Amino acid sequence: MSQTPHPETRPVPLRLGVNIDHVATIRNARGGEHPDPVRAAQIVAAVGGDGITAHLREDRRHIRDGDLQRIQEATGLPLNLEMAATEEMLAIALAHRPHAACIVPEKREERTTEGGLDAAGQDNRLAPIVARLLDHGIRVSLFIEAEERQLEAALRLKVPVVEFHTGEYAHATGEERARELRRIADMAALAAKNGIEPHAGHGLTYDNVQPIAAIPQIAELNIGHYLVGEAVFVGLEQAVRQMRELMDDAR
Repeated sequence: MSQTPHPETRPVPLRLGVNIDHVATIRNARGGEHPDPVRAAQIVAAVGGDGITAHLREDRRHIRDGDLQRIQEATGLPLNLEMAATEEMLAIALAHRPHAACIVPEKREERTTEGGLDAAGQDNRLAPIVARLLDHGIRVSLFIEAEERQLEAALRLKVPVVEFHTGEYAHATGEERARELRRIADMAALAAKNGIEPHAGHGLTYDNVQPIAAIPQIAELNIGHYLVGEAVFVGLEQAVRQMRELMDDAR
């Protein structure tokens, strides 16, 4: 896949997907049913969020199986199910038929998803899972690093969407952050040129979201932990509204 300089393009509409995992994390810390991630999904829908993202992990540390159907029934927003590439998660995805399934790397010992999926090194294992999801009308994305070899793997796997991991960008400063931003922008342009819709997420905050939101090809940002943290101080409604305003201003 060759890179070519990309001309200025008209920005595509930018959606905000809100990850509500850590509402469930707080609930699970004490047990019981409060705070309910379904209520969070309803608030996101009411204030103009474009989608709900939820990661059903092997160890069920936040979202539980029973949450998925309740979230789907509670709002008209599309559900983006983050999932590991396992037979267990495939069966759950096929049973619930979310709008989208984002395949992510998953290690039990990690606190949160660490880095992107090595799609380039797992073609044979990913291919049947991707194919079955697509055959059932589920829009598949791969959570990958903004690297050409990973994008080439996404093309081979025929996924319609990739989500670029922005963690390195979010944690970098100065020229290193500028380099990370250029890398994400270049790969977003290359993805769009090859018919793949680019998304982005991980570690995005009020302070760093606008340069990513300004990349014209990126169609969706998925943001969760930061918004749930801000909601402790200002409420989820205000936290989502402010993020939405910053994204819109960047475009």
